[in-house]
Amino acid sequence: MTAGFPEAARELLRDTQLRRNVEHATDVIRRRRDQAAGEREDWPQLREAGSAIRSHVLENLDTYLLQFEQACSAAGGQVHWARDAEEANRIVLEILTRRQIREVIKIKSMTTEEIGLNAALGSHGISAIETDLAELIVQLGHDAPSHIVVPALHKNRQQIRELFLREMHLDHLGDTAEDLTAAARTWLRRHFLNARAAISGANFLIAETGGVVIVESEGNGRMCLTLPQLLITVAGIEKAIPRFQDLEVFLQTLPRSATGERMNPYNSLWTGTTAADGPREFHVILLDNGRSRILGDREARQTLRCIRCGACQNVCPVYRQTGGHAYRSVYGGPIGAILTPQLHNLERGASLPYASSLCGACYEVCPVKIDIPEVLIHLRSRIVQREQHTFAGALGVWNLGMQAAARVFASGERMETAQKLSRKAQRPFVARSGSIESLPFLLSGWTQSRDLAPIPQESFRAWWARRDKGKS
Repeated sequence: MTAGFPEAARELLRDTQLRRNVEHATDVIRRRRDQAAGEREDWPQLREAGSAIRSHVLENLDTYLLQFEQACSAAGGQVHWARDAEEANRIVLEILTRRQIREVIKIKSMTTEEIGLNAALGSHGISAIETDLAELIVQLGHDAPSHIVVPALHKNRQQIRELFLREMHLDHLGDTAEDLTAAARTWLRRHFLNARAAISGANFLIAETGGVVIVESEGNGRMCLTLPQLLITVAGIEKAIPRFQDLEVFLQTLPRSATGERMNPYNSLWTGTTAADGPREFHVILLDNGRSRILGDREARQTLRCIRCGACQNVCPVYRQTGGHAYRSVYGGPIGAILTPQLHNLERGASLPYASSLCGACYEVCPVKIDIPEVLIHLRSRIVQREQHTFAGALGVWNLGMQAAARVFASGERMETAQKLSRKAQRPFVARSGSIESLPFLLSGWTQSRDLAPIPQESFRAWWARRDKGKS
């Protein structure tokens, strides 16, 4: 997990089966998303509304978090604040250890993946059972999620069948989707019925009511929310929304963007505890883990608008070639390229902002209008500025080269002189075809996969000056 994106991507590009799996899955989801969004004549207005709500929340996040805490506590919930992953894991462990719980069932949660909760629980002898089908596939395969919404997107049906046969110790298993889901349902049933505690994430935290919202497609979430006596929700602080009524926007845009469905089959909302139904004890852990730092960067703050639909991953040409594992993070694709480095204060994932063609497709499909290319460029500048403050960075070949290029481009005379010198320097490298097919040393990277057109014998400025002389 220490390799950067270029090294990881280079390795994964050799896995042709994985690339076929990712391409097929994202193609299917894209078509369904485009059809579902196209049914709404007010889709642009819904995107605008979602963006406005999320931006308003981020401008007033402290107010809404305190309002949520007060309302949740009044309804019987217990709210905890965690500065980082270590503190969040410690709080969960304390709650479970106090009740001598050795196994928990889980709803799919990218936030608990982010903090490494399963590993933390395992190190203390507590088993965490993933109940989402795709997350179960990832867990049984000792794998990592490759997509925000479809974590096992990189696996095909035959690979899943072989995994289930091996890990569930089955003698026979068909290869249809129905066969696989039936096997998972049977395997999970005893965990559902015996579970004393469950752990969830949250799609939204409603400040007005203190309620938590989970949307899902399989019903496993509903089982986790109703059967156990103890429920712990781990949610990023950015998940707050002001009012219950705001859900009318997101419950239309999220399912259409995520899976191409008009609505999620299961939308679960719960507030505190109720004597006659659901868990008797309910905890919410509000996780910062670098989010306050992102909030303080006005240009990058829009990153926190994300509602984790995964639409940007499905259209990204880079993600579609490499899959999610190349990002070496729970969050892959375009949103991961801007979120991961910021969560780690650019100490991890510094190569991710460059893992983009800046084509803008991610912005076009984002249901809350995050301008991901804009944030990518902003983060690239921050990375360059940080490197310039190091001795190695300041004297690095690329930095010196870019500094020299900046001085040349800042002056018309220097630019003209550089063009004259370049025309002479390029002569040995111009092939018979008229293109530059190979350059030496550091410049060889430019010609490894492309030919370059040579610098023309006459620049536009020179042509323009000659044209003006001819007119006079």
